[in-house]
Amino acid sequence: MGMALSGCLYAQIPPLAPDTGASATPVTDGIDPALLPYYGQTLAWEDCGGTGYDCTRVTAPRDWADPSAGDLELALVRHRATSGQPLGSLLTNPGGPGGSGKSFVLNSLSFVAGEDLVENYDVIGFDPRGVGESTRVTCYDPAGLDAFLYDIVPGERGSGEWTAAVEQRNADFAAACEANSDGILPYITTENAARDMDLLRAVLGDEKLNYLGYSYGTFLGATYAKLFPERAGRLVLDGAIDPSVSGSEVGISQAVGFQESLRTFLTDCLTLSSCPFAGSVDDALSDLSALLARVDQRPLTASDGRRLGADSLQTAIIAALYSQESWPFLRAALADVVNGQADVAFQLADSYNGRVGGEYLDNSTEAFTAYNCMDYPVEDDPADEAALQERIEREAPTIAPYWQTPSVCDAWPYPPTGTRGEITAEGSPPIVVVGTTGDPATPYPWAESLAAQLSQGVLVTRVGEGHLGYNRGNACVDAAVEGFLVDGTVPEGGLRCE
Repeated sequence: MGMALSGCLYAQIPPLAPDTGASATPVTDGIDPALLPYYGQTLAWEDCGGTGYDCTRVTAPRDWADPSAGDLELALVRHRATSGQPLGSLLTNPGGPGGSGKSFVLNSLSFVAGEDLVENYDVIGFDPRGVGESTRVTCYDPAGLDAFLYDIVPGERGSGEWTAAVEQRNADFAAACEANSDGILPYITTENAARDMDLLRAVLGDEKLNYLGYSYGTFLGATYAKLFPERAGRLVLDGAIDPSVSGSEVGISQAVGFQESLRTFLTDCLTLSSCPFAGSVDDALSDLSALLARVDQRPLTASDGRRLGADSLQTAIIAALYSQESWPFLRAALADVVNGQADVAFQLADSYNGRVGGEYLDNSTEAFTAYNCMDYPVEDDPADEAALQERIEREAPTIAPYWQTPSVCDAWPYPPTGTRGEITAEGSPPIVVVGTTGDPATPYPWAESLAAQLSQGVLVTRVGEGHLGYNRGNACVDAAVEGFLVDGTVPEGGLRCE
């Protein structure tokens, strides 16, 4: 699954004066007595480094099935409702898995939530277990992560030498994660993270969970509704993941989604003088395939000495396809690569990987891997694999050669505990699912599917390109989401926002 944010939008909403009031009383009704030491915590909020936002930490059990197995910590940030009279807390998640919800709210609040939500809710960002400033998954230092993400694999792609090198690289990465993560890897699961959200709901003083989840955050929110349907308040799931499809099916659907977005991008590109391609869209796709094959054979060297192969160039392309606003950067990057230059392509790939100036802003790559390796059951039917490979080559021919590589999860030190299946969340109130018709990372059929699975699912459709639907300039979508979260007005079923 793709990350929900590959770029940064840092338009700030003015902070409030520091809070000197007492924290809310935890809501502990109906909680198992063994869990009361966690659910009964009183939060100590502090000003976050002069930002006017409040920060705190919450202790959670490593293993919700066995609270005696030790603890971990969750990092939270709060932007208090500008009205001074909040409806309650609105928990948010930016996606990933592995995206930092704390930095999401602290650095780009107006990207997270429109003014109506900021006025009426205490907006809460939190780093899920394993992520960011919470007890985190740690694998490599920046140099090691650079090598893992960017180094050219020796040998001809697909050869025995190449496959062995990728498998060794994956095994080394998995071993480093196990060695450096203080024993938390088996507990980095979406189910545990959803149980953490119920803890946060309680210690924030909320009877019900109000939640706005993006991309992977829709799976986290749907999992919460499955576990605690009676504690679900107003949930909005934007850029939905279908919990019933397999990991390989997720990968294929994304590849096809990015291929379709690439076609849309090139259709636009060919109308502009700055486009490095000419002729028909099929000509441009053919030329792009040849360009990827060329850098796969003869990588380009960037000004910082890194070598750009096809894998990093494909990462750059995918990063730019998350948002139409990134298309000019993609045109520039491809024009550069045609001329033997790699720097702009690396800027795009670095934005996807959270890399700035040789350092990494977060541990999103490591946390992403940890969650996916525990959440997705092993698939090992060769007939299925062959059929999937045939489909990806047919439906996503530009992307296919660089999409399917040996998985790190094959070397993960713990077997997955997650399952795939429909989520109905029987007993929940209405849940709003937002889907965008031209979303490459979370294809629109997933939103249709999740909304249909949920016993009280309500689908809102944004007709357009790019990842996610709310707060992206479509007034119809924004009104539906904010009317639901603020006033409890359930959107009309099948609302379609052109």
